[in-house]
Order: sequence, then structure tokens, then C-alpha cells
Amino acid sequence: MAIKALDSTEAFAQFVEDYKKNDTYRDPIGFGIARVDRGQLNSEKILQATYPVINWNENYGSAAVFMAALQESGIEIDSSGSEFIANISKEFVHNAMALFAPYIAEATGDAHKNVQLIKAIADLFESNVVDDAQSFKVVFVFEDDAPKSVESVYLKLYALSTGKAALRKINLNGAFGILENVAWSGNMPIELSWLRENEISLKVDGMYPQIDSVDKFPRFLQHIIPADNTRILDASKVRMGAQLAPGTTVMPGASYINFNAGTTGPVMVEGRISSSAIVGSGSDVGGGASILGVLSGTDGNPISIGQNTLLGANSVTGIPLGDGCIVDAGVAILAGTKVLIDTDEYNKIKEANPQWDGADTDIFKGATLAGLNGIHFRQDSITGEIKGFRSTREVKLNEELH
Repeated sequence: MAIKALDSTEAFAQFVEDYKKNDTYRDPIGFGIARVDRGQLNSEKILQATYPVINWNENYGSAAVFMAALQESGIEIDSSGSEFIANISKEFVHNAMALFAPYIAEATGDAHKNVQLIKAIADLFESNVVDDAQSFKVVFVFEDDAPKSVESVYLKLYALSTGKAALRKINLNGAFGILENVAWSGNMPIELSWLRENEISLKVDGMYPQIDSVDKFPRFLQHIIPADNTRILDASKVRMGAQLAPGTTVMPGASYINFNAGTTGPVMVEGRISSSAIVGSGSDVGGGASILGVLSGTDGNPISIGQNTLLGANSVTGIPLGDGCIVDAGVAILAGTKVLIDTDEYNKIKEANPQWDGADTDIFKGATLAGLNGIHFRQDSITGEIKGFRSTREVKLNEELH
């Protein structure tokens, strides 16, 4: 059944108000329309989902449009679960265009991006460029449970990488088991089994693709346009699902930012920011430095690094650090690391952290220093002891570079 085109913004507002009273309607946490890449051998297998526009705790009017367009095209919506996914058809697109009619003329630039998306898909369908039963899916996430589909995993990764959702605040449990391990050739995911099956003919014909990586996750830059003052000098160094604040610079070499990890402001990254690790504005992760992730030595506790903190080259940090800290090159600070702090330095550190209830001792485990501000961790070159001092250096990034 075709929906009659709305003739005014007032009519649109009334439609949304009325539709939300429908028993099947439920505000989604996130939703969007994804163009999907399917397996070359198994077309039922989804390898990747690309979202031109994602909505996260916003744009519920567009959610109502998409749900109504689905229902009018004969698809029943089940909003009782954590997610709902459906193929879209030309009928769905025509119905959505009718409901969005009052906004089509002004849908340009940053205005009405969901309307722009529907119009772009309508143009593809009209020109028969795509197969409407295979290419696009509309995806709704109603609850932040563990994802059940490739499409919902990608929607959540987009929410993280666009900064619409906060790091560590999205449930991605089981994502590795859902995503396929594929060969990436540019933006194209290729089934490894298809490559093996066609290896001889591809190589004989000179058509064997250039494989950039083999992974379950695509690269950040395959899906996300960063801020103008953000630099990523090697695309392989940032995984989709990472979140980079404007002004972040990711150098080549030993740098790497995993999914569900990232920066909160301008940061120089020349080391490794593991999954769930967050680095504060103005900090510097030196060459080869490593911030441990929840799967690499922190007993599942995510690491936060404060503002204006310096992690020296090849250092290892396995505890949270506050603002203005320094970890010297090559020093490893873990939860069980013994740190010697003499009385004078203890008093200075206590002054910078009045809330800290330090023990009556001069030897501290790293875990007891977690999150404190202004500590400089050094290794005594004679005794080999790790010592803590009140940091006297103000760590500043070069503003011209960020």
C-alpha cells in the first residue's frame, strides 16, 4: 500500500505524534539504513555493513518514518527484542519519500540527513543500479544487549567512531564471534574461502586482488571521515570502533588504536592504545609505549590516562594515571609493580592529591597509585628500583601540530 505524501511540516509532526501511539512503536537507541556486503560464496553471509547516516538517541521522527514505511510495505515490526533488521524495498523507499515530502527540497548539507539518504537510495532504485532485495537493510537497536548480527555490531562501532556514543558505554560482548574474518581489499571484504577456491584463475588472469589486511574489523578510515585537524599517517593504525577527538595525531610505526579505545582531546599517539583504554587531552603516548587493554594484563580493568601526561618511549602502563604524570622511557608500571617514594616526595604527591589516603610506608604497589595526579615514575639506573617523584614538568603538545 502506498502512503499519501504529506504536504506540510505540521502534517509531519502530527504523523509522528500519532504513529508513536502505535503498539509496535518503541524509541530505538540507535537506527540507520546500511548498505551490506555479502559473501561471494554464501550470499546469506553479511561481511560488512556501511551506514551513510547513523542515529543514536536522536531523530525519532525518522525512526517513525522508517517503521511506518516498513509496515506499509508489508513487513511486521517486532520491537520487543533488542534489535530488528529488515530488507528494504522500492515500496519502502517510496513510502518514506512520501512521509519526508515536506523536507525534501531543503535536505542538503547538514540538514535532514535521513531525508538525503532516502532520496539517494530512491535514485539508485529508479536507475536500477542496485538489487533492492539484497543491497540495503534498515536496522533498529532497541536495547544495549550483546549484539546479535553483523549489522548491529557495525551500528555500534559507528556510534563509537563518530563520537555519538561514549567509549566503554556500549555492549559489544560477542562481537568477535559475529564478525567474519575476511580479506580486505580497499573497502571490499572478500571471503577467504572464495579466494582459495578461485586462487588459480585469479592469478592466471592477473586479477588477484591486492589484500591490505585480514581481520574481522575494517579500518577506521574505511568508514569515518575524521575532523580537519586530525591526522592518521597510516590507515592500518586505527581500527573501526576507535574514537579520535579532534586534534589527535597518529604517527606511523609502533602506534595503534584498537576498537572501543581512543582520545578525549588533542593527543600525540606513537604507541599502542589497547581496547578500552582512553587517553586525555594534551597527553603524549611516546614511540612504542603501550597502554594495556582489558585483555592484556589489567585483569579486565580499563585504563584511563589523564590530561597532559607523558608516556615515554617503550614504556608500559597497566594502571590508570591522573593528570600531569610522566612514565620514563622503558619503565613498566603495573598493578603489582613496587614503587619507592621517599617522605619528601610522598608529601608533595599527597599535596597534589588531597583525597588520597596513602599508606604509612615508603614502598607502594602500582595499584595503590592508580589515578593519582602529578607522579613521575623513574627507574634508578644503579639499583634498578622504580621510584616515584612529584612531577615538576608541564607536558605540552606542539599546538602547531595539533
